[in-house]
Amino acid sequence: MSDLNAKEQANVRAALQFLRSRCGGWEPLANALRSKDVTLRAVARGATATPSLAVRIAKLASVGVDDVLMGKFPEPGTCAHCGHRAAAEEQLPPR
Repeated sequence: MSDLNAKEQANVRAALQFLRSRCGGWEPLANALRSKDVTLRAVARGATATPSLAVRIAKLASVGVDDVLMGKFPEPGTCAHCGHRAAAEEQLPPR
């Protein structure tokens, strides 16, 4: 059981995947988060994300932990590879 609900868990996983791409892989990200790459891979596959991991992600990303838990980081529409954020009209599905 975790202190984070299912939605918060999913948001931590999304932030983790985004940072993995931005850092160039699991090992560099694990070093930056002071964690083990095997642990991060397990969380990404569905293992329980801890509140301390959410805090470390927030610190690395220079955002509030609430932004990570609420799914505000990364912002919706942000490219994990280049960081470009699509304009609001680009994010809408075609009619």
